[in-house]
Amino acid sequence: MSREPASKSPPSQPERIQKVLAKAGLGSRREIESWISAGRITVNGKPAKLGDSLRLTDRVKVDKRTIKLKASISQSTRILAYYKPVGQVCTRKDPQGRKTVFESLPRINKGRWLSIGRLDINTSGLILFTDDGELANRLMHPSGQVEREYAVRVLGEARKQQLKEMLNGVMLEDGKAKFTDIVDSGGKGANHWYHVVLMEGRNREVRRLWESQGLVVSRLIRVRFGPYILPRKKKVGEFWDLGKQEVNALMQKAGLTK
Repeated sequence: MSREPASKSPPSQPERIQKVLAKAGLGSRREIESWISAGRITVNGKPAKLGDSLRLTDRVKVDKRTIKLKASISQSTRILAYYKPVGQVCTRKDPQGRKTVFESLPRINKGRWLSIGRLDINTSGLILFTDDGELANRLMHPSGQVEREYAVRVLGEARKQQLKEMLNGVMLEDGKAKFTDIVDSGGKGANHWYHVVLMEGRNREVRRLWESQGLVVSRLIRVRFGPYILPRKKKVGEFWDLGKQEVNALMQKAGLTK
């Protein structure tokens, strides 16, 4: 059963159009900025421009569809957790016809589900979705310094020097990357488990860090995003609403509550 989520506070002062529409769950700030540039948004009958601000009394249309700002923003923020299985992609549509995470989610009353980060097709575990684009944007942005924790199974056991290098930082093709913490979780036979933490979500970053040390990741599961930990009792493919306290903790992490 879903518990009462946290409430959003309607802006009393004019705010940037992309921020207001993101709060209303229409998309991420970046998506909305692209819609403005493409002329898809009007405010009070005139094409919106980047840098425009909105009041709740303004008449806003997206693709000629009227958006009721007051009703959208005054609704409560909702965050959904999903235990992603291996084999699903994190895009809305896949040109190769592969199953996407969005196909497994429940319907939403307003806006649309926005993923808070992604997991690659071969990674399972926790992925969060919300109807609040501003929240998603802040939690994903590198400046938010949100921890992501993964359980990693590698073939073989890493040497101390290899672990030290991944903690100090390794230069990858898209810049320097590192884990902020590595915990040896043991293992049997050729496979060894570790728990690792990093502060960003670059493409295949966890795998690439291990590969930089000549080690192959045979299984990867995200077990925590920020303050929220994947519950042990949950099953792969299951989704559930976060409770009020859990939503508030993520809102606070994003700097959206006092």
